Amino acid sequence: MALTPLIAYAHVVKSFGNGHDAGRVMAVDDVSLDIAAGEFVAIVGASGSGKSTLLRLANRLLDADSGRVVVEGADVRDVDPVGLRRRMGYVFQSGGLFPHLCVADNIAITPRLLGWTAAEIAARVDELLDLVRLDRSLHRDRLPHELSGGQQQRVGVARALAARPRIMLMDEPFGALDPLTRDILGEDYRALHRRLALTTVMVTHDTTAALLLADRIAVMRAGQLVALGRPAELSNNTDPCVAELLRTPRRQAERLNALLPGESTG
Repeated sequence: MALTPLIAYAHVVKSFGNGHDAGRVMAVDDVSLDIAAGEFVAIVGASGSGKSTLLRLANRLLDADSGRVVVEGADVRDVDPVGLRRRMGYVFQSGGLFPHLCVADNIAITPRLLGWTAAEIAARVDELLDLVRLDRSLHRDRLPHELSGGQQQRVGVARALAARPRIMLMDEPFGALDPLTRDILGEDYRALHRRLALTTVMVTHDTTAALLLADRIAVMRAGQLVALGRPAELSNNTDPCVAELLRTPRRQAERLNALLPGESTG
């Protein structure tokens, strides 16, 4: 018997007014997608393809025009949106930290809203700083502007994990970082995903990161889901959009193999 998905989009449609008389812009056009508990799914596509809109429908930052979005067995339209968001982690591209709050207070926001005790919050902050590899004594009381971009993003991940969510939504979480930091943080997050048995949905422009980190990749084009599969499955896909997305990682791999030949075994 098939398992019930943790997140399910069924024939979801979302459009926006364009400010003109020509009608509405279709951002998500009849998309159906099931995400199982424990999966890491990356949503990729060109700018304007609808991938961030699709992500935000899961926690009701946006509401669908039609179709259904089901999270943990409940239609999100039947769930209080504030309560829904507090049960799901959300990581922004730039960390999204409150500039006037120190690291500990940024991480503590959701537990405090949920009524945790001061002792519980302090213990959770320390636990999370360890989890995202930030030295407590050095970083706990710092303000966001005193941190590097990678450190800010680690705090953003810690804040999203604070209330022990099962689901993590990530919108271009590593896009603003330099390549080395992006690679390290991506690998660290993938390890956290496995260790904490999370279900992760990540929107990214970085096809290479999607291939390296995700279990499955959903490819969006003009609001539609045009391909879905594991990296090896996408490599055999004949859709021109998929081929274009894979062209850059393949070209980079070929160039690196030419520049960095393997060690001689002779």
